[in-house]
Amino acid sequence: MHLVHPSAAMLPSFIDALEKGWSPRNVDSERARLATLARIEAGREAFLAEFVDGATDGPPIELPDGRTVPRLPDLVRWMWDGEFCGVINLRWQEGTDALPPHTLGHVGYAVVPWKRGRGYASAALRGILPLARSVGLRRIELTTTADNVASIRTILNAGGRHVRDMTDVVHHAPDEIVGLYEIEL
Repeated sequence: MHLVHPSAAMLPSFIDALEKGWSPRNVDSERARLATLARIEAGREAFLAEFVDGATDGPPIELPDGRTVPRLPDLVRWMWDGEFCGVINLRWQEGTDALPPHTLGHVGYAVVPWKRGRGYASAALRGILPLARSVGLRRIELTTTADNVASIRTILNAGGRHVRDMTDVVHHAPDEIVGLYEIEL
């Protein structure tokens, strides 16, 4: 598996994953899946144009509560092993390691269910770290729910350390425990 920039040649495999029910987001996943399919249907070229590294001129981000917030600079890579396997993205604010309160972590990733258990998330996370350094980050934060053992293992295997557990976190139920992890770059 290697990380690739989203492209027209690989888009059919990405669409196939969406049509099978996979979502690029772990929070509010069904809405994100349907919105992604709608953006592709509205125009494949425009959809792929959203993946310009560091660009902030894409559509605003809609939060689960309906608010919209400006897009942060980001870069997106698809996991690819001959077909689409998942997505990993890096988001940041220029000149700081800090993130706005509505952004839970610098990195998010999602692997299609039929490719899980192969180490793809771990490889993708390790692969995104040099890109995080290249945009000036000195450390990255990641979050995951306390019951997501696979994601916790992925983060720890990439050099992450547990910082603290949190409750009453944006995008999560008030009593859900969310772990904050950090990887020094």
